Amino acid sequence: MKQNIIKDKTFAFGKRIVLLAIHLERNKKEYVLSKQIKRSGTAPGALVREYEHAESRKDFIHKLSIALKEANETEYWLQMIKEGDYISEKEFESIHQDCTEIIKILAAIVKSSKSSKK
Repeated sequence: MKQNIIKDKTFAFGKRIVLLAIHLERNKKEYVLSKQIKRSGTAPGALVREYEHAESRKDFIHKLSIALKEANETEYWLQMIKEGDYISEKEFESIHQDCTEIIKILAAIVKSSKSSKK
C-alpha cells in the first residue's frame, strides 16, 4: 500500500493541535485561541481525507487549496499563542516547523496540480 505523506503529516499535526488546545484550556484557561487553533489546525487533515474522494480534478484542487488556507491560518494562530506567552519558544518552534512543512507540501501539490491541468 502506497504511503500518503501529506495524509500522515496532517493527521499527526492535527493530533498535536488538539493536545495544544487541551493544554491551553486546562493549564492557561485560554478558550478563544484554543478554539481557533483547534478548528483551523485539524481542518487540513480533514480536507486531505476529503480529496481522496474528490468528484473531479477541479474538486481535488479546491479541497487542497482550502487545506492550504487553513494551514496558513493555523500558522497565524500559532504565532498569536506564542506572542501571548502561552507556549515556550521551543514548543512553538517544534509545532511551527510541522505547520510550515505542511504549508509547503500543500502549496507544491496545488501548484503542480494546477499546472498539470492545463
